Amino acid sequence: MTSVQVPVVESALLSIAKKKGIKTGRDRLQEMSPQCGFGELGTCCRTCYMGPCRIDPFGDGPKTGVCGISPDAMVARNMLRETTGGAASHVGHARHVLLTLRDALDGTAPYEIKGKQKVLSLAKVFDVPTEGRDVADVCRDLVDIALEDFGRQDERPNNWLTARAPEREQELWKELGLMYSNPHNEIETAMHASSMGNDADPTSLMMRVLKMSLIDGWTGLALAVDLQDVLFGVPQVSVTETAAGVLEAGSVNIATHGHNPVLSEKILYWADQMDAEAVAAGAERINVVGVCCTGNELSMRHGVKLAAHNSQSELILATGAVDAMVVDIQCIWPQLAQVAKCFDTAFITTDPMVRIPDAIHIPFEPQRADEDAREIVREAIAAFGRRQGKPVDIPEHKSKAVVGLSVEAILGILSKVDPEDPLKPVIDSVASGGIFGFTGVVGCSSIRFRDGAMTEEMVKHLLAANVLVVTTGCTAHILGQAGFLTGEATEKYCGDGLKAVLTALGEAAGLGGPLPPVWHMGACVDNSRIVDLLAAVADRLGVKVTQLPAVGSAPELVQEKAISIGGSFLALGVSCHIAPAPRILGSPVVTQLLTQDLSEVTGATVQVEMDPKGAADWMIGHIASKRAALGLSATPAV
Repeated sequence: MTSVQVPVVESALLSIAKKKGIKTGRDRLQEMSPQCGFGELGTCCRTCYMGPCRIDPFGDGPKTGVCGISPDAMVARNMLRETTGGAASHVGHARHVLLTLRDALDGTAPYEIKGKQKVLSLAKVFDVPTEGRDVADVCRDLVDIALEDFGRQDERPNNWLTARAPEREQELWKELGLMYSNPHNEIETAMHASSMGNDADPTSLMMRVLKMSLIDGWTGLALAVDLQDVLFGVPQVSVTETAAGVLEAGSVNIATHGHNPVLSEKILYWADQMDAEAVAAGAERINVVGVCCTGNELSMRHGVKLAAHNSQSELILATGAVDAMVVDIQCIWPQLAQVAKCFDTAFITTDPMVRIPDAIHIPFEPQRADEDAREIVREAIAAFGRRQGKPVDIPEHKSKAVVGLSVEAILGILSKVDPEDPLKPVIDSVASGGIFGFTGVVGCSSIRFRDGAMTEEMVKHLLAANVLVVTTGCTAHILGQAGFLTGEATEKYCGDGLKAVLTALGEAAGLGGPLPPVWHMGACVDNSRIVDLLAAVADRLGVKVTQLPAVGSAPELVQEKAISIGGSFLALGVSCHIAPAPRILGSPVVTQLLTQDLSEVTGATVQVEMDPKGAADWMIGHIASKRAALGLSATPAV
């Protein structure tokens, strides 16, 4: 891998932690090295108590498990369980938002419908009548449609899948037997099928992986995003700042961390309402900042500043300036509570699924949202009082970032160029080569790749080849900290074609300069927005999504959720780059299926590449092949 300097924000935070004797994830990774080779290959099984079994796919060791399972079936079964874990996370998130919306409509939870236009647009999708009806009544019908999906036992296709997914792709999924009804039933079936003594056919198991990925994409991501837009409003473009320098020594700093805006929206509201209490305690104000995907949620709707991605979550605590870190679900490192104890930080868990020793646990229930949020903010103010007069170490580094490019916001910008056909400027730019293609660079931040700036270096190569990048999740934090979410980055990194397109679009939108070359589309659940954008372009062209010059990348794979999200893109026919390799290399059958044979099924493949330039080169080549198939120039104009 090319030698690259550690990102400057990362380096500054690591230096602070080391100076204070704080052990970080990098130290723990080093202690674990070398990591288990059997586990990395996926040929380790703990499903029953005759094991654990470890199959040696290359040497003279065991060739099957105690029960006789093959390495191919073992790897496929492990991957199914990973995918099911990811899908369960997103489906659970979506169901929580759905129930909160239901309670808000019933008057038992203190939330209001801010996305009235979203309600009306969804009503068109689901054929819900709107004429002469109150928005709340229309919304109740949508809630009932979604609730039906979680209770039905009639095996009829899932409502949110059939209404929201592209019709051309649904025909293929029907042929492959991938359509589903109740997501909970399918999660149960996947866990049952992958338990000891059941499905041992690697092909059958991998088809279950694709089905579980569709569940993640449509009853997880799409449902969560649609209903969050209904409750909290559709994101619109705003300008904010990102990196640890957004912390303020004289303010009550509340870091919201996790994924569910049902909590963070209330924290933000009450922080504003209780600012006078903070001032009375000696603070300048209450400064709410975002960590991980909750940060993205608040940033794209309210312009809240982004303090850290996931692998920096313990590092910003080491600054001593965070008065409270409030967490909800997913990506919460248990070590955070221990680091918080070294300072005056109130580390607050709020969800019954996330109980961590030494944390303050304040149960957050949507029905008591206002009371619970006020208690949390008061804990933060009290923590600020405890750190009065103590030194803090806040790195000066921070970058401007343009955020909140939902599909609606993007179409709003494009309509300034062509009000009658907003997608036409993009399609014309693709045809001319100004936009050579599209890459969704998404996912987590991994300490295994941060020292080499994997994501940043890869994106530089893509932009130079006129590939427009869209991003979500902690990857969005990484690219924001590196300055890619600004118009200045367009001037600095883009090839001439992409630079000209983004400049023209920015000027037409009245921004007084180019659009950023990397479009911030939100949190990890907001990968559904990327799908909606691709589906809209494909529909406008009259082609399948798989025919578009587009590709996905998870350049710092960490989570089970990334596996299920990636699978949802593969089911659509969108090929994906991944680093590191998923745990499949112990199975020649599964490896060949994902890297070769799947192209004959859905039109997509997986490419593993650890070098940033190598990854970018593969994606550019893949985009070129899609352009050639559409009769477009296959050579990027740089």
